[in-house]
Amino acid sequence: MDGFLVLNKPLGKTSSDCVVFVRRRLPRGTAIGHGGTLDPMASGVLPVCIGAATRLFDYIIDKQKTYVAELQLGVATDTQDATGAVMEKRPVHVCEADVRAVLPRFIGDILQTPPMYSAIKRGGRRLYELARRGESVELSPRPCHVDDVRLTQALGNDRYRLEIDCGKGVYIRTLCHDIGAALGCGGHMAALARTRAGVFTLKNALTLEEVDALGAEGLEARLLPMDAAIAHLPAVRVEARHRAAVRNGVPLRPEWLDVPAPQVPAVRVYVGEAFAGVGAPREDGSVRFRAMLLQ
Repeated sequence: MDGFLVLNKPLGKTSSDCVVFVRRRLPRGTAIGHGGTLDPMASGVLPVCIGAATRLFDYIIDKQKTYVAELQLGVATDTQDATGAVMEKRPVHVCEADVRAVLPRFIGDILQTPPMYSAIKRGGRRLYELARRGESVELSPRPCHVDDVRLTQALGNDRYRLEIDCGKGVYIRTLCHDIGAALGCGGHMAALARTRAGVFTLKNALTLEEVDALGAEGLEARLLPMDAAIAHLPAVRVEARHRAAVRNGVPLRPEWLDVPAPQVPAVRVYVGEAFAGVGAPREDGSVRFRAMLLQ
């Protein structure tokens, strides 16, 4: 059983909770892991790697994601989301047009100061562990990239729905906090859902209740193939007669390839029609495997 399962993670569950839930419904000993953590207060797309797909984790974790967040203006919290203690309340004297006008400041290459309630380590300890003990440390702004921020709906009572496209390393709650600060009234992230993670979307996501009803055989039928998640990588192919050599991890010779290997960090490799894994092109035109997945 090898491939990707897409979960629609519910509110209140950790990503690890969801992995444990699925593991208990798979054959004993099946490898499993998730492809990108979602906080317990967030819902939405959680890719789950099953079997040999766990070896592709590094190639899917930093792909572009889309989030839908609710920005609540006028209230700042210590966690920058709705779970935290209220630090400040301020009157809101801005309208929808003002919110739209400030959003371009947060598109492109920006700096974010990570929240104390985060999993970043300082001195071997997670920041959230220090924060829960009442400790604080000085944090420096970090560069990150936001592809787009769109205001999709005014919800009333100074709350707005935003849709954000970004890659790895962007804190959506910090984005909401910083937008509130830029508007002069403060703000926090009141709700969050992830609607896309790379090629994975809510369209093919299963709820935990659906996972429970399907059982192991039903889940195997719902797995996405391993190469679906890395379709962004260029592909090279060798003929099926080279299968034994490929299976033994022999580097792919340039003359075996259907096209010259592009000089990129990683490529998809196929033997005939079978997905064989991920390889790294070398200067001499050959390709050495990074992850051999051929059965």
